[in-house]
Amino acid sequence: MTTSNTAGLTPAGPQIWPTLRCRDLRTLIGFYEAAFGFRAGVAYPDHTGQLVHAELAGPRGGGIMLGLDGNDYVDPRQRMPVAPIRCYVVEPDPDALFSRAIAAGADVVREPYDTPHGTRDCELQDPEGNRWLFGTSPGELPAP
Repeated sequence: MTTSNTAGLTPAGPQIWPTLRCRDLRTLIGFYEAAFGFRAGVAYPDHTGQLVHAELAGPRGGGIMLGLDGNDYVDPRQRMPVAPIRCYVVEPDPDALFSRAIAAGADVVREPYDTPHGTRDCELQDPEGNRWLFGTSPGELPAP
């Protein structure tokens, strides 16, 4: 993990970042790397060395931001609660990811299954209660 910040306004990475508040940033980063194949990017500690913000790259693009619950650099009126999310991640081999995630300690919400619309999905839960749905559907958005 690096601890540098860039102020450039031309982003090179994802343009939509799901953001999660969590109680234990280091543990969640390690879990996402081991279970889901995310890669740690930047991480920002506070004055005591405790991580308060991190950004991780998805194994096939995209990224997530993690913030420590109760950090003191955020105005208390703007704090987000620690609330679970449900996020869909495009994954060409949900069965393999499912096995990897189970080995890393993920909780099973739903084992791999075939959907009525022709995709293969599975759903897992991380240690902080967030649900991750992995499946073969790339979505069907209109071109920009």
